[in-house]
Amino acid sequence: MLSQVCLCCLFFSRGFYSCRWTESSSRRRKCRWLSLLVVTLMSLLSLCWLYICFAISNDQQNVNEVIFRTLKTWVNYFLVVVIISAVLASYCVLLLLFALIQVASEKQLHLHWLHKIIFCFCVIFITALASGVSIKGKEEWPTVLTLLQATAPFLQFGAVGALTLLSPFVFRRFHLAKTRSKMVIAGMFLVVSAAIFLCPLLIHSPCLIEVQELPEKPKLIGHRGAPMLAPENTVMSFNRSLECGVIAFETDVQLSKNRTPFLMHDHGPDFLLRTTNVKDKFNSSSFNKSTDLTFKQLETLNAGEQFLKNDPYSTVSLLSQEEKETARKQTIPSLRDLLEFAKQHNTSVIFDLKNKETEEIDTNDTVKTILEFGIPQSLILWLPSKEREVVKKQAPDFIQVYENETDLEKNNGSHLNVKYSEIKMKTISDLRKRNITVNLYVVNERWLFSMLWCAGASSVTTNACHLLKEMERPDWVMSRSTYLITWILVDISSALVMMALFHWTKHSLCHNADGPSNENEQEVFLSSRCFSLEVHNHSLY
Repeated sequence: MLSQVCLCCLFFSRGFYSCRWTESSSRRRKCRWLSLLVVTLMSLLSLCWLYICFAISNDQQNVNEVIFRTLKTWVNYFLVVVIISAVLASYCVLLLLFALIQVASEKQLHLHWLHKIIFCFCVIFITALASGVSIKGKEEWPTVLTLLQATAPFLQFGAVGALTLLSPFVFRRFHLAKTRSKMVIAGMFLVVSAAIFLCPLLIHSPCLIEVQELPEKPKLIGHRGAPMLAPENTVMSFNRSLECGVIAFETDVQLSKNRTPFLMHDHGPDFLLRTTNVKDKFNSSSFNKSTDLTFKQLETLNAGEQFLKNDPYSTVSLLSQEEKETARKQTIPSLRDLLEFAKQHNTSVIFDLKNKETEEIDTNDTVKTILEFGIPQSLILWLPSKEREVVKKQAPDFIQVYENETDLEKNNGSHLNVKYSEIKMKTISDLRKRNITVNLYVVNERWLFSMLWCAGASSVTTNACHLLKEMERPDWVMSRSTYLITWILVDISSALVMMALFHWTKHSLCHNADGPSNENEQEVFLSSRCFSLEVHNHSLY
């Protein structure tokens, strides 16, 4: 029964790989190993790209917004990319598995032309997207390094397992090779093995700490409120973020034609298109800056319908019918609306001024609005850098928040607000020891929140406050000593298994060699071949 299953697997793998359901008589060994190399490289490439997509997923909303500004049509572009990438990676890995089955069965590899075309598409697809990330979102690449810090210990364990599983194929090829080829194969295998076995010496993850040394959980700041649960930058959104226990509301401020500060993130050409019904309300008009409309005109726009229609975070289904109706009635709020809400709930407000060209003038009008409203100055986390000295004089009790370490040190500040990918984990820990409040933005994924938690971040700005508030501890914490012991045991176990596999492959080749049909002659042939293997492998022992 088992032999029949094996034959079926071999038959299917040959058919899928080469679209040839019968064995070919071709003996082109070089082509076989070149084919295997190509499939292996494509599998690694597709898996690496999928890993990069996983890292970038924290900022997937940014990706969608960037593409929307170009195409003017909302689709979850990032999800489309991930689905295609996952299909390509699964396809390549499956093809590699079938190729290894063929090699283990001493069958020839004939990569079908259809697979070659798909490989070409895969390379073009990944290259184009990687180039796009480099041009439009180069700040995303450090996120991959951050993910490596988070997953490196487990990737090393996985790499050791993969090396152990693949070693019989390498050993088989080693035993069959000539002397020079043996040296090349042995050298490459030993180098790769050493790199995988010893890489933990270079792994430094902030979550490799004792449990009792774990810092307190970072506080949460609602990024444009709670945009996964309500239309962004609306009163409903800020109200939903309060349910998550946020310590501050993060928003974006622009000024209208009549100099009224209002809340809106997008700016520039068609800045109202993504979040409002401006296309229906002003069909024949195009608005390229906030000063094109008065606040009275802005108030007539609906700021909730697009959220329900586009479902940007695929979370609309989580809302009750009553919540959907509330979302449908949302409008663009003024800064005064938010200040009133924040004062009522004693919650801080942090914001950026989006129009950099007029930031100096906008700063004066914004500060004037805040002071006239009468909210306690200690609830304002002042972020805009221009005219900071003037603001300090006008509102001395504003909490000054800096956007980089240089300005922080220069002004002897105590609050830093920076993108998580622009600061090292060790720097976060060092700043915490100096009682500097460090806020990182925008943090949406559990793995990233866990890393920043271990590093000692004071707070994070997030779209996913309802998810992060449920976390009672990081996804993983392991003491350095426990990790070192686990690493040594895994490496030793793998080395012992591979030594056994080395002798087993040699033994199986001796007893399964093809030789003369005559029984006496075959015995002489096997003895000669095994003696030859012993001579070639003498130096290894």
